[in-house]
Amino acid sequence: MGGILEVMRRAGPGSGLLPGSRSTLMRDVFSDTEGHAVTAVVPSPRNGGLADSGPQQDLLAALVRPPCHLEILIPSRNEAERLPHTLIRTIEYLEAQIYSSSLVVVDNGSIDQTVDLVRRVRSRRVPVTVIGCARPGKGAAVRRGIQTSRARFVGYMDADLATPIETLDTVVPLLASGSQAVVGSRRIDGAVFAERQPFLRLAGGIAFRVAASRVLRGIADTQCGFKFFSGDLARAVAGQLSIDGFAFDVELLSAVVQRGATVTEVPVVWTDQKGSSLRPGTDGARAIADVFRLSRRMAA
Repeated sequence: MGGILEVMRRAGPGSGLLPGSRSTLMRDVFSDTEGHAVTAVVPSPRNGGLADSGPQQDLLAALVRPPCHLEILIPSRNEAERLPHTLIRTIEYLEAQIYSSSLVVVDNGSIDQTVDLVRRVRSRRVPVTVIGCARPGKGAAVRRGIQTSRARFVGYMDADLATPIETLDTVVPLLASGSQAVVGSRRIDGAVFAERQPFLRLAGGIAFRVAASRVLRGIADTQCGFKFFSGDLARAVAGQLSIDGFAFDVELLSAVVQRGATVTEVPVVWTDQKGSSLRPGTDGARAIADVFRLSRRMAA
């Protein structure tokens, strides 16, 4: 609770986490008199690491969510420090839209207060859910979120909000007009680096892009953490995917292209945020190896 209270102290008026603020964000998830209750499903050693939410009905209700126009997935592992700002900004944005939406945090084995924090956030208009994914890796977490979504459009973004949520002002109309895959890009005209990555991340990114070009041509930026899809398309390809790590994006986009869909890139204003779980050495090498394995598999 200390972490939650600290978030409230820093939030200030209008954030929605303080009494009397104008936003409809609320900490009290235990009252069922209004709004949408939050169901937490987190990994548990008692049942093989699958989930522990109480009755089986709660588990099923949390894993297969009601339909909505847009569902946003946030894969998270130990994101208690960075997630509060992202949740506040995202919910405030979605509450102002005319379409229905929901926000799903896919917890990937956090040992900090990530799950506790999400359970204490609620909105009158935007369901906020946290589900668990015991299999480690961003790819595994996103896959779990897609496979349990029933939204018309579904996508994912980073827990640090490196891409402004207002980018959806461009993304959602494109999806509604027929685009099946719309992704943020830091490497096309109009993109802005508000704060650049450290040198090691930049160097690793160059090496990864060279490897990814063997599998996926014509997409300038496969790794920007802001991707949205037709729900039917995303669900159709998710079951075919197997990469759990950071090369998941390449595999996902490749599967989308193989189904004949066009990937539309939109420029983003991107800010490098401290606290990323990506380890340039270990994770970068694994991601490049995964891309080469994907390339051989596609060529077979």
